[in-house]
Amino acid sequence: MKNKRTLLSCLIILLTGVIYFAVKAQQKNGTHRANFSGEWKSKESISMGGNIVCSYVEGDRMLSKTMKIAQQADFLTIEVPNPSPGAAPVTRTEKLTFDGKASEIDGGQGSGKKFTVKLSADGQTMTVNSIVHFPVAQKQESVNVTEVWTLSNDGKTISVQANAKATLFGDERSWTTLFDKAR
Repeated sequence: MKNKRTLLSCLIILLTGVIYFAVKAQQKNGTHRANFSGEWKSKESISMGGNIVCSYVEGDRMLSKTMKIAQQADFLTIEVPNPSPGAAPVTRTEKLTFDGKASEIDGGQGSGKKFTVKLSADGQTMTVNSIVHFPVAQKQESVNVTEVWTLSNDGKTISVQANAKATLFGDERSWTTLFDKAR
């Protein structure tokens, strides 16, 4: 009876040690997840870098040269100011959820955007796949856009590698837009 208790105690201590060291090893080897939070500015908008229409409405983040990003565990929000000169100071907010499920924004009058967002396994890049749709000459047109967002190691620059293909002309373009951290 005493041998069984001793053996059981040793197994519990051994199992506790194995679990403890496995957790500690995973914490050391775990990757640091990029945090895109902050205020960001660019010389040109994401859409204009490729010289292809990637937006569904005037206040879309694809047309903005400035963004304010707040990141949470499962999503981030992007706020952009209204770009129209003399327009009321309205801020447009877009929520990007990292679950890979499709989200949709209705821009009205036949325009809008359907998109998915995925954070890479290492937490260093975010991929946004969008289908932007808008009416042109009483016909529905669309642009498929893939954006790969990467935060620099020092956290001061976001690189957005974009690839877009338009149905209107079958045109495909790729470009990179850099955003510098303002705050």
